[in-house]
Amino acid sequence: MIPKFERSESPFHTRFSVVESVSDHRARIAREQEEIEQSRLAALAGQVAITNNPSERIHIWEQLHGLSMPLSSTHRLLDVIATATDLQLDQVQEVQRLRRLAASNIAAATTAVSPKA
Repeated sequence: MIPKFERSESPFHTRFSVVESVSDHRARIAREQEEIEQSRLAALAGQVAITNNPSERIHIWEQLHGLSMPLSSTHRLLDVIATATDLQLDQVQEVQRLRRLAASNIAAATTAVSPKA
């Protein structure tokens, strides 16, 4: 079946009926950028907040930078993470160890539940 396309009366049919002015557009963009900056500053504060546990601090760091914590316990990035999150290197490595343990437990549970072919 071939779809039928409706023709509009106007040559330039748009989805939006309200057109914002250039100054309104600029103001909206400025507000959005301010919200993004405020969110980023809150996240930066959260990654060093003593009310957040080490795992939460590292998760915030990962979200801010779009990176995952390396798997190697000797990776140089762990020092960067420790400094940025105001944690000791051994605290970062402990979170890393707990994540590996959780991942291996999930993998073991998945293989135990999966039917054998």
